[in-house]
Amino acid sequence: MGSKAPTWSEQWGSGANGYDNPMPSSKARLGGGGSKMEEVKAVASAGLDKAKAAAVVGAQKVKSGTSMGIKWVKNQYKKKYSSSK
Repeated sequence: MGSKAPTWSEQWGSGANGYDNPMPSSKARLGGGGSKMEEVKAVASAGLDKAKAAAVVGAQKVKSGTSMGIKWVKNQYKKKYSSSK
């Protein structure tokens, strides 16, 4: 075996292959100063607005369906007991 393989520190250490800092600071990861967080909040707010609208529509459908169901039951009851008298 003619050549020795490079060690981990030689391969991945400071400055090797353009990797000066493999773990950037938390500010760099988060996009600087909070602009990324503002984007995330805006997207979350839009998502919550959509979820709220969907919940309102769903509640209205449940209310309408329940009302129609109760009316149907009342009509069935009236048909059954009013014809026998």
